[in-house]
Amino acid sequence: WVQLVESGGDSVQVGGSLRLSCAASGSTYGTYCMAWFRQAPGKEREDVALIDTNLKTTYAAAVKGRFTISQVNAENTVFLQMNSLKPEDTAMYYCAADPYNSYSRLPRPKALPYWGPGTQVTVSS
Repeated sequence: WVQLVESGGDSVQVGGSLRLSCAASGSTYGTYCMAWFRQAPGKEREDVALIDTNLKTTYAAAVKGRFTISQVNAENTVFLQMNSLKPEDTAMYYCAADPYNSYSRLPRPKALPYWGPGTQVTVSS
C-alpha cells in the first residue's frame, strides 16, 4: 500500500516555471518506478515523465527539454521541474507509482497501481 500526495501546482504566466512534488508514504521501502501524468479538461490522461528504479528518465515529446523529473529516495519524494511553461501545459498533474514493475518507456496510466489526487497547473498568456 502506497499513498501519494502531490503539491506545488499554481497559476503562472507563459514562460514561467513550477516545481511539483510528490511525497510517498506507506510501504515505501525499496525504490519505485515513478511517473507524472497530466489531464486537461476534455482530454485523456497523458504521460509526462518517468523515472525508473535505476533513476533513468523518459519524457513525452511535448515536454522534453523543458521538464525534468527527479527522485530523492531517502525522502520518498519525486519532483517535476517545469520550465518554459506554455498554455498547453495547463492540466491537472498526477503522480503515480509502481513498486512491482519497471518500464523501459512511458507506461499507460492504467499500468500504474498507485495515484495521488493531483495538483492543478494553469499557464496563462
